[in-house]
Amino acid sequence: MRVVMIGTGYVGLVSGVCFAEFGHTVTCVDKDETKIGRLKSGVMPIYEPGLETMVERNVAEGRLFFESDPSASVAEADAVFIAVGTPTRQSDGYADLSYVHAAAEEVAALMTGFTVLVTKSTVPVGTGDDIEALVRRVCPNLDVSVVSNPEFLREGSAIEDFMRPDRVVVGVSDDRARDVMAELYRPLDLGDVALMFTDRRSSELIKYAANAFLALKITYINEMADLCEKVGANVQQVARGIGLDHRIGGKFLHAGPGYGGSCFPKDTLALTRTATDAGAPLRLVETTIDINDARKKAMAGRIAEAMGGDVAGKTIGILGLTFKPNTDDMRDSPSLDIVPALIALGARVQAYDPEGHEARLLLKDVDFKVGPYEVIDGADALVLLTEWDQFRSLDLDRVKSLLRSPVVVDLRNIYRPSDMRQKGFTYASLGRA
Repeated sequence: MRVVMIGTGYVGLVSGVCFAEFGHTVTCVDKDETKIGRLKSGVMPIYEPGLETMVERNVAEGRLFFESDPSASVAEADAVFIAVGTPTRQSDGYADLSYVHAAAEEVAALMTGFTVLVTKSTVPVGTGDDIEALVRRVCPNLDVSVVSNPEFLREGSAIEDFMRPDRVVVGVSDDRARDVMAELYRPLDLGDVALMFTDRRSSELIKYAANAFLALKITYINEMADLCEKVGANVQQVARGIGLDHRIGGKFLHAGPGYGGSCFPKDTLALTRTATDAGAPLRLVETTIDINDARKKAMAGRIAEAMGGDVAGKTIGILGLTFKPNTDDMRDSPSLDIVPALIALGARVQAYDPEGHEARLLLKDVDFKVGPYEVIDGADALVLLTEWDQFRSLDLDRVKSLLRSPVVVDLRNIYRPSDMRQKGFTYASLGRA
């Protein structure tokens, strides 16, 4: 089938490449001509393990194309996916749908014959109805079916999530569109993958409901970690004990400095706005947002406490700046709260992240280093902020010899407290006595 993906951000690029891997002919479109030029040269705009190799293979085999002008590809397409950003509107917290509406209006004028217009962007309930009304105004006689197909991609494992998903959700009311979507996803082993067809509004809400529940789960275990510290329990053992209950499950039960990234912060906020407008406020989600924001802001104080209460004039080495490992995404990362707060307290910060290149633009007055041991060298304390694999097996003897003071603050619980004590570190972690 012929597929057009409007937008080459995280979702659009990964989805388009994976559809090409299925054997479909895919054109990824973006107005940023510089980005398209770089993609044609094999330069990826994002870091995602395995993506570059997959792009090279599908371009070489003639299934994947990159263009800045959608005219020809949309005219021939069986399905056009809108995968542009829906950032939070700074004025009121609602999802900004201007990019979605602009993309829909543009492609509507280019479609010929029956075409399925698919919303891949994360959008509030009812957006599909708005898009359908918009394209009908642009082209009243257009033979089009508007479909919702939310993405459930985790940064760092997005290709695996697309190729072997838990489920594929499709909101559709037209039999012809249903057939197109079923054919697009036919390469998946549907004996193991739930291809779930539902109405469009339910599909739109499923995405938000899923992200809000996962954010709530993270926040729950973070609060439980605070309780564990007060009563002398171990949050990792508590998480394992409850996670073995299949009704709960063990995923997203890892205590940390708070959630960030491109999805949870903006999606939980947008969902609460929709719910309030509908007269059904989501108090649990609203509280989750407040707790998470407060937790990220409190982490600098936790670090200062581990260093004796005063960080003025001290050097703090930080390992990891992205919101999670295996991504270069800095959006709403806890580091964006923690690092400026430490600097405001008078600390000097030196840091390293394997892929967090954008941090150099977002974090001021930070001394960026080229490796973990350079960060540690001469620091009064080491803070483990993102759990990249290369930080999990540091040479602890070397770490201790390089630190000015043997203080380690582990905000991801990477190391065992007993091992760190045995090595002579003053060691602080989350939810472990």
